[in-house]
Amino acid sequence: MPTLVLIAAIGLVGGVLSGLFGIGGGLVIVPALILLAGFPIATAAGTSLAALLLPVGALGALEYYRAGHVDVRAAAIIAVGLLIGAYFGARIGTSLPPEVAQRAFGIFLLLVGARLALFA
Repeated sequence: MPTLVLIAAIGLVGGVLSGLFGIGGGLVIVPALILLAGFPIATAAGTSLAALLLPVGALGALEYYRAGHVDVRAAAIIAVGLLIGAYFGARIGTSLPPEVAQRAFGIFLLLVGARLALFA
């Protein structure tokens, strides 16, 4: 089991980046749990989802809302999609061999990073 300090640091960094860029679970917490804490990908994904259940963006979203930067209707529609999509994604993710899931995740991150870096 990784140290609690390492786990807390992953959460803190994920929270800061979530507040800055709206990211956290998939782009910060899951890779950190895999690379730094040695979690298998399915455990990293499940742990990230469990951690995000309640606190996900509550205070950060409130600050963005106060500044007039939240589309409540769009957020509600996305939330429904997340609810349904997370269920099906978890079903698929827990059935894949770990090597396949980890490679697919790495390719996804590369594609997103390339798109953001090259076509901003």
